[in-house]
Amino acid sequence: MSERSPAPGGLALIQSLVNTLDVETGADSLGTAEGRARYGLTVGELPRARELRESLRAALLAHAGHPPHREVTPLGELLSGAPLLVTVDAQDGSAALAPADGQPLLDRVAAAVAEALVAGTWLRLKACEAADCLWAYYDRSPAGRGRWCSMQVCGARAKMRRYRAK
Repeated sequence: MSERSPAPGGLALIQSLVNTLDVETGADSLGTAEGRARYGLTVGELPRARELRESLRAALLAHAGHPPHREVTPLGELLSGAPLLVTVDAQDGSAALAPADGQPLLDRVAAAVAEALVAGTWLRLKACEAADCLWAYYDRSPAGRGRWCSMQVCGARAKMRRYRAK
């Protein structure tokens, strides 16, 4: 998978959640007690967390210009269940978005997406185009046209496949 650095701000949460599934091996860290604890999940919350993860992956693939990897619930539909409130600090007047009471993981993801939209970084979080990878990565390239989580691994494999096909 990727040797790239984590995404900035709240996007790191989304990146790490998407990357809880290793598509190539099928290993799903949400299936472990440690993996669930990292996101504050119970066993009963796993189906919704996995649905959220795959909807996020589909959105990240779209950021990179690729079709969804499979049929998923649209991310907007899931995030509509996590309304955000504007809070204003009485002392300094600073404002922030805070989740309303709801589902903790979904609320945190919605807040992270909103933060990234304001910062202009949401479209830089992408999923690798390699079908056997689909790893989430933050595209730090100047033009924002990165295609793979790693040029040394997934990029090199894709280039070698194209070369051999010729």
